[in-house]
Amino acid sequence: MEHPDKELIALGVRQPWAELILRGIKTIEVRSLPTNVRGPIYLYSSKKLAETPAAEAAAARHGIETIALPRGLLVGTIDIVGCESCRPSDAEAACLTPQIIAGKLGWRLEKPHRLATPLPVRFLPYGVWFYPFRRKGG
Repeated sequence: MEHPDKELIALGVRQPWAELILRGIKTIEVRSLPTNVRGPIYLYSSKKLAETPAAEAAAARHGIETIALPRGLLVGTIDIVGCESCRPSDAEAACLTPQIIAGKLGWRLEKPHRLATPLPVRFLPYGVWFYPFRRKGG
C-alpha cells in the first residue's frame, strides 16, 4: 500500500512508540479512551518525541536512536484488531510497566507495515484520529 489511500484514517503516535509498533515489538497501544476502529489505519509519527522515562527506556532496550527517527510523517500502516482493559500481563507487549498501564485500555495491533518512504500528510492532525489526505468530514 505505497499509494496514499484517501479513505484511510491515521493515528498519531510519538516516537519511539511508532518505531516500536512498526518493528512488531509494541503490539498494544495504551490509551485512556476506547476505540471502535478496526482494520487497517495509517500510523503517523508525531512531530514531538515522547520524552518520558518509559519511552527512553524502551528505545534503549531495543537499540533505537530516537533522534534519527522520522517525525511528522506517515510511517506505515497497522491493523487495530481489538480494544480491552489492560492487564499486568500486557506490560511487555505495551513496552510499559504494569503500573503505567493499570486502569488503561489496550488497543491490540497486528500486521505492521512500514512504508518504503514515509509520506508527508496533506492535512495536519486535529486530534487522536485524522484523515491525512482529505478534509475532516469531506
